[in-house]
Amino acid sequence: MPRAFLIVMDSVGAGGAPDAAAFGDAGANTLGHIAEACASGRADQGRSGPLRMPVLDGLGLGAAVELASGVRMPGFSATPAGLWGAAEEVSRGKDTPSGHWELAGVPVPWDWTYFPDTVPAFPPEITALVCRLAGTEGILGNCHSSGVPIIEKHCAEHLQTGWPICYTSADSVFQIAAHEEAFGLERLLKLCADLAPHLHAMKVGRVIARPFTGSPGAFKRTANRKDFAIAPPGPTLLDWVQDAGRMTHAVGKIGDIFSMQGVGKLWKGKGDLDLFDHLDRLGSEAEPGSLTFANFVEFDSLWGHPRDVAGYARALEWFDGKVAGFLSRLRPGDLALFTADHGNDPTWRGTDHTRERVPVVGYGAVGALGIRGFVDVAASVAAHLGVQAQGPGRSFL
Repeated sequence: MPRAFLIVMDSVGAGGAPDAAAFGDAGANTLGHIAEACASGRADQGRSGPLRMPVLDGLGLGAAVELASGVRMPGFSATPAGLWGAAEEVSRGKDTPSGHWELAGVPVPWDWTYFPDTVPAFPPEITALVCRLAGTEGILGNCHSSGVPIIEKHCAEHLQTGWPICYTSADSVFQIAAHEEAFGLERLLKLCADLAPHLHAMKVGRVIARPFTGSPGAFKRTANRKDFAIAPPGPTLLDWVQDAGRMTHAVGKIGDIFSMQGVGKLWKGKGDLDLFDHLDRLGSEAEPGSLTFANFVEFDSLWGHPRDVAGYARALEWFDGKVAGFLSRLRPGDLALFTADHGNDPTWRGTDHTRERVPVVGYGAVGALGIRGFVDVAASVAAHLGVQAQGPGRSFL
């Protein structure tokens, strides 16, 4: 039986979302703007010259970005030899759960709750609940921020008082940073687990534990991050495949994003390097008829949010360099789809995700897809595996 590999390059958007203006993101284009920055010499830290992704471009990545946004990326001129197109989202968000659930066949049927960009950002009753669950007299932060700056700002006070560092963003999320040793990793995880049901009931999408080690000016976030995500609103691609008696493999954040629903085996690691090792191994070892669903988060977390264009370009080139080896491990009849869940244009204002179409590039099939819905990805994977799709999508295979 053929196998399927659905690989999400977290935040690797292609621009062109027709409703981008409603999100303040008209003109954002993660891949297009990175390629333009590289070609003009503005992304030469740790690398140099035009953006180079020959393997994915050979499958159709450059053509997909041009279709999605009208932008021709410098140096991306290959005639597509794979399946290629773009997808757009209908869920009213530009966040991780919305994107992944919809790629897995289930659009979000509700409006997410977002915290205002004010200080304080959280209602008093939420702050009081966190204090009660944490056993502290207060919290630090209580604002919109990205992770590194807020830990830097409050690290010393956190170590002195023991108060958790709480922050949010333009996403529907409540994040808690705490020192693994001084505060305690298990204590942090329990705090987030106990808080999550209260926030999920408010339709806040995720509570995220953000542990770190070290001292002020020399701290480091660890690989023990954990997302406590609200459960999907219906059976997803993972459930469809598992209900058909097939094995499902979740690589990286997929288990967290889907609250482990439909996950047969979970494979995690310290970073994307470890996760690609899992993907390579599954390319050789995954069972006939199985689904491997992988998320590579560091494009988003390490380079998109900090607005590091050169770092993002280095990550894209590293990833492309690994893809050829992975594809060589696939068997006749297998399908590998590379896509994304949203954008995070590192040339854009602010530090948040950007509303974009995403590329859909495939190995194991050939042809132009046009612009499709996120849900069509799930329907297509289900069709390839010969399992019953339950969502609204239409297969492009």
